[in-house]
Amino acid sequence: MIDTVIAKAEKYKGLTAEETYELLQCKDNITQEKVLLLASKIKEKIYGKRIVLFSPLYLSSFCNNHCVYCGFSKNNRSIKRKKLSKDEIKNETTYLLKEGVKRILLVSGESDNLEYIIDSISYIYSINHNGNNIRRINVNIAPLTLDGFKMLKEANIGTYQLFQETYNRDLYSKYHPDGPKSDFDFRYKAPFRAIEAGIKDIGMGVLFGLNKPEEDIYFLLKHIEEIKKEFGIGPHTISVPRIKPTVNNSDISHNAPYPIGDDFFTYIIAVLRISIPYTGIILSTREPKELRDKLFQYGVSQISAGSSTTPGGYTGKDFAKQFNVYDERSLSEIVETLISNNFIPSFCTACYRKGRVGEEFMDLAETGKIKNFCDINALLSLAEYVRDFCDDKKRDAVKEFIYRELKSLGLNYYLNKIEKVFSGKKDIYV
Repeated sequence: MIDTVIAKAEKYKGLTAEETYELLQCKDNITQEKVLLLASKIKEKIYGKRIVLFSPLYLSSFCNNHCVYCGFSKNNRSIKRKKLSKDEIKNETTYLLKEGVKRILLVSGESDNLEYIIDSISYIYSINHNGNNIRRINVNIAPLTLDGFKMLKEANIGTYQLFQETYNRDLYSKYHPDGPKSDFDFRYKAPFRAIEAGIKDIGMGVLFGLNKPEEDIYFLLKHIEEIKKEFGIGPHTISVPRIKPTVNNSDISHNAPYPIGDDFFTYIIAVLRISIPYTGIILSTREPKELRDKLFQYGVSQISAGSSTTPGGYTGKDFAKQFNVYDERSLSEIVETLISNNFIPSFCTACYRKGRVGEEFMDLAETGKIKNFCDINALLSLAEYVRDFCDDKKRDAVKEFIYRELKSLGLNYYLNKIEKVFSGKKDIYV
C-alpha cells in the first residue's frame, strides 16, 4: 500500500489526507528515505532552486487571549508589553529596508483593532528609503468577520495567514481556555470568509507539539480539501512551527505535550511536500540554523531571516518575545548560506503584483509551470539586492553566481534584463 501511495505521489499530483496519514504512520528507514528523495525532486520541479526570504514585523504584544503556550498570553503578567507608534513603525520598517527586505509578515496580538492594523499597512507601504520600499505585506492577525476581511482586502495585503494550532477540539479548548480565540469554529471558518471576501492567498498550518502530528496533519488536509471543494483553490502556504520556549509562560511552552524530534520533523516536511506539492512551505527562525539549512532540500520554499519576534525589536528596546529565536543570522548571512548551498535567494513579489494569485497561481503551481517564473524572478530580485546592499567584494561573487545560474537554467535570453537591473533599473520582473 505504501509503495502505491509513493507511486501516486511521483506523478506530482499530491495525496489525499488518508494517504498522507498512512505515510506518516510509516517509520521504516527505507520508506522515509524514498519520501525524502521524492520531496527534493518535487520541490525542484515545482519551485526550482529559489528560496523566498521575508522578515516578520510585530506591531503589538497586547492580546485578549489566554493561549497557554504563548508568551503574549493575557495571563502572562510578568512581561512588559508594547504597541508600536507611527514613528516606531517607520523606524522598524526603515531598518528592514536598509537590510534589503522586500516582503514582511505583519504580526499583531489579538487585541489590536482593525483600523490600527490597516492604517499601519498603508503607512508601511508608503515608506521609502533610498528608492527601496516594502512590496508585499503578508499578515498574521486574528480571524475577522466577512466585512472585516473585505476591509483587509482593500488594504492590498498579500497572504492572510492563520493557524488552527490544533484540530483536536478537546485539546484546543484546553490550550485556549479564555478569550475570542477559544471559539474553535470561528477560527476554522476564517479561511472561507477571507476567500469569500476576495483574499485569494491564504496561509495555513498547525503548531506542532500540541497534538499527535499525524492527526493534526490529517485534519489540516481535510480542512484544505473543504476549501478547495468550495472555492477551487488551496492554501498559498503552509507553515510548520514547533512549540518553542517563551518568557515566564506555562510549562507547555518548555515541555511540549507531543514533542517531535528533528528526524521526524524532517520527515513531516517531506511528506507535506509530496502531499500538497503546489503549496509553499514556510520555516521560521524557531528552528536552529543547522536544521534550517538541511530542510531547504526537503520541501521548504520560504524562510524568515534576520528575525525579531518583539514589537520594536529591530531598533528599540528588547521587549518580551512571542517565542525565542534560534537562527540569529542576519539576512545577508542567510543569503550567503543559500548561495553556498546552490539555492537562489529570492526577494520576489512578482506574482502578487502581477495578479498571479488564487486560481491563476494554483493552475501554474499544480502543473509545475510556476517554476518558469520563480527561477528568473528570483535571479532578477537577487540582482537588485546585490546592486543595492552588497559591498564590492560580495557583489562580484554574487554576480558571478547569477550569471552561472542563468546559464545552467537555460535562461541566457534574460541576460538583458539582468544587465538592466545592474545598471540601475528597479522593479523589473517577469
